Amino acid sequence: MPTARTHPHTHAPLRRRALLTGALALTGALTLTACGSSDPADSGASGTTRTVKTAMGDVKVPKAPRRVVVLDTAELDSAITLGVRPVGATHVEAGSGFPDYLPKDKVSGIKDVGEMMNPNLEAIAALKPDLILTSKIRHAAKYDQLKAIAPTVMTETTGYPWKENFRLHAEALGKRAEAKKVITRYRAHAERVTQAIGGRAKAERTEVNVLRFIEGADIRLYGDQSYIATILKDVGLGRAPIAAKAKDGFSYDLSPEKIDLADTDVIFRSTYGDPKKSKETQTTRSGLWKNMRAVKTGNVHTVEDELWIQGIGYTAADKILDELRRDLTPKR
Repeated sequence: MPTARTHPHTHAPLRRRALLTGALALTGALTLTACGSSDPADSGASGTTRTVKTAMGDVKVPKAPRRVVVLDTAELDSAITLGVRPVGATHVEAGSGFPDYLPKDKVSGIKDVGEMMNPNLEAIAALKPDLILTSKIRHAAKYDQLKAIAPTVMTETTGYPWKENFRLHAEALGKRAEAKKVITRYRAHAERVTQAIGGRAKAERTEVNVLRFIEGADIRLYGDQSYIATILKDVGLGRAPIAAKAKDGFSYDLSPEKIDLADTDVIFRSTYGDPKKSKETQTTRSGLWKNMRAVKTGNVHTVEDELWIQGIGYTAADKILDELRRDLTPKR
């Protein structure tokens, strides 16, 4: 069973903030009532609904939803990728606003409805959405409140099953044809990157690790059951043996004193939160770090956390493919 660790930007130290109180939840429900929507499932522009199979059972959604609210970065990426501008979206805890990798003109005008793990139900209800997208692992406890506002489509979890989740998002948004085109373009893009870095055999011989320095937590090395690992696999890149030790296939946690266990041909690293509090500064100044093979050969690449780890979608994946090509293509 997936846990909260499945998602790349979930960790306990940064989530110790006050959760939404029961009073606010009640207020949110009352706000909805004031909006005068007796049956949110029937609020689609076309006046008709479709049934979508979700992690919470069958849900009736508008045939052509026009006012969509998304409660995590994966759902935001899916919507933007499919040409849908949500009316509302949450932001991640360590930052504000929406991911910079998304086109500014595509996210302008979207209402920020609070921090991802603590969405503001009143703000969501005030937007009068006709569809809400999120995941069970994120907001199962708020499902009854959310579905009282609008039909709510939840995937089981986030991160690793992002491709399956994207298909469900597309189904809920009425964008299946567009989704097929996105998937086809992505596969072709991944193959071009494979060829650019030397072909399938060369890619398989190149072992890669992805590290994340996290404020208030251990250093995370991503295993094969993670979003970023699926992209590495699509390109055909090899993985260092330590990745196989990842708990539940998701991640293997390291202290600065054991960072040399992460050494391999190539390392991509990101930081979530304050570099000093995330042990990044301490680790990268250490002798262990400086003596690692990837460091000595200049094959450590610093990447943006919100793209490589938080993005979780095809728009993010395409940009990651471009960076893999840039960093791994042999220099001539």
